[in-house]
Amino acid sequence: MSRTVAVVRALVAPLTQTRVFRRVAPHVLPVLERILARLSGGRLQVSGILVPSLVLHTVGAKSGEPRDAVLMYTPDGHGRALVAGSNFAGERHPAWSANLLAHPDATISVRGRTMHVHATLLPDDEREQAWLAIERQWPRYRGYERASGRTVRVFRLQPVRSS
Repeated sequence: MSRTVAVVRALVAPLTQTRVFRRVAPHVLPVLERILARLSGGRLQVSGILVPSLVLHTVGAKSGEPRDAVLMYTPDGHGRALVAGSNFAGERHPAWSANLLAHPDATISVRGRTMHVHATLLPDDEREQAWLAIERQWPRYRGYERASGRTVRVFRLQPVRSS
């Protein structure tokens, strides 16, 4: 990580813990993400400026329709990605997490590269290690879980070969 990114993270991270950010970001960030994705051909995400980001392509749990979500991810050191359903500390789980529970085989795009993955909801005995890794990347991120009053779903995305 560059020194500049580290400084910007240190300045931005506390802002993401505020009530104002939690209220505004769910409405503003998706729009900005769509605009930047369109302009960059899917290679860049707004959140990707500060943290590794991916686009998760799932099937809707109820609708069966294709759904996309831009998410921060944390590499686990074994070629897999960890994603947490913080939903900006909202009281409900994000829809993408229900989609993964219903349809764990999904696709992700990272910097314009697409790959198939299989999602596994982490059991309680693995969650703490995952949170430690996530918070090394983005300090105080687990504060969203505490503020939400619910147990945030944390998934491991394992790349799989397409058939």
